[in-house]
Amino acid sequence: MKTFNRIIFFLAFIFSFVLTNCSKEDTTTAPKSNIPEIPGYTLVWNDEFDKANIDLTKWEHEVNGDGGGNNELQYYTNLASNSFIENGHLIIKAIYENYQGKYFTSARMRSKNKGDWLYGRIEAVAKLPTGKGTWPAIWMLPTDWEYGNWPESGEIDIMEHVGYDPNVVHGSIHTKAYNHVLGTQKTAKLPVPTATTEFHKYAIEWFEDHIDFYIDSIKYFSFTNENKGSAYWPFDKRFHLILNLAVGGNWGGAQGIDPGAFPARLEIDYVRVYKKN
Repeated sequence: MKTFNRIIFFLAFIFSFVLTNCSKEDTTTAPKSNIPEIPGYTLVWNDEFDKANIDLTKWEHEVNGDGGGNNELQYYTNLASNSFIENGHLIIKAIYENYQGKYFTSARMRSKNKGDWLYGRIEAVAKLPTGKGTWPAIWMLPTDWEYGNWPESGEIDIMEHVGYDPNVVHGSIHTKAYNHVLGTQKTAKLPVPTATTEFHKYAIEWFEDHIDFYIDSIKYFSFTNENKGSAYWPFDKRFHLILNLAVGGNWGGAQGIDPGAFPARLEIDYVRVYKKN
């Protein structure tokens, strides 16, 4: 009888061990993603902003007050008051305050050398700030600058918005031949009456021969490779993503700045990057 009991105990122990390890295996398996699939694409990089803090394995802050080349008025910081996670959203907050000789602070974050891509679909869901003087952008710059300094190596503006024209969103590209300094930039805009009150999806689909621009499901702009060389199409090199909220500047401040509009917030729900299958 003792032998039988020992056998039963041994079998029960083995069964319990198997169940325990199966349970452990289940809990350590990566959770199934609830990110919807896009036919023909594979998700390769994303930030859902669902952690307590900004994920510095994916982003770095650019800290400076150099005006962004556009006479902007903010000082970009890495302070928690200017960029933080709140309720599953990245918040970039521009504040009216004296700091390092500037009257505004804000944040500019980039994925350089942490997320760099050549072709694919890049999308972000965001709610834009309101008020004269705000200038939010979701955009891309070259990682390696192989064709030279700006604008020779290109720029892709997935979304730009100026506070004095709150119901319109812009998408643009800049190259050596096509840029705003020459007045030749290739750009388009789309009315978005709820840009500052609701979240919308801003995206590009970037191919070898063209770049398509979308707001939600609407394609409103396409830029085509004319096969004239890098002065017209420098978009065959790696680019990285930039998220920022500027204040004032040549465009953002063209109709003045309302200090009463600050603090102002750019809210981003997520960023996702897909590669074409």
